[in-house]
Amino acid sequence: MGDIKIELFLEKMPITAGNFLKLAKANFYDGVTFHRVIPDFMIQGGDPLSKDDDPNNDGTGGPGYFIEDEFSADFTNERGTLSMANAGAGTGGSQFFVNIADNSYLDFNKEPVAYKHPVFGRVLEGMDIVDAISAVERDGHDRPLENVVIQDVLVE
Repeated sequence: MGDIKIELFLEKMPITAGNFLKLAKANFYDGVTFHRVIPDFMIQGGDPLSKDDDPNNDGTGGPGYFIEDEFSADFTNERGTLSMANAGAGTGGSQFFVNIADNSYLDFNKEPVAYKHPVFGRVLEGMDIVDAISAVERDGHDRPLENVVIQDVLVE
């Protein structure tokens, strides 16, 4: 669909942004899909299981480890930011999402803390591509009907 250029907040979010950078440099994200797409909310990717032929396991995979939760009051889940997806406290790994809308209720300073999502980057260029991904046809489980594949992640 096109290129998306992001900035990582490495200084203020060294664990989360550093983990994303490490995985990107290892080509972990190459070939994974945006497996969950919810218009006016977010697009989610980063699951290595999205590369296989079983759509039912998409959203359940990761890098084989979890990272420590970290949060900064300097960032909010606003349109165009990248956040760590998780299934609760201490479960972040490789899955991330791009906010399509302002979703500040996902910030760490809102309740309940266990289900909050740390912001670790933002889209610099290509928000039109993010919007296009958010508009693809989906099934009843918010999975795109046609795969939206991350071809590769280039690190500058």
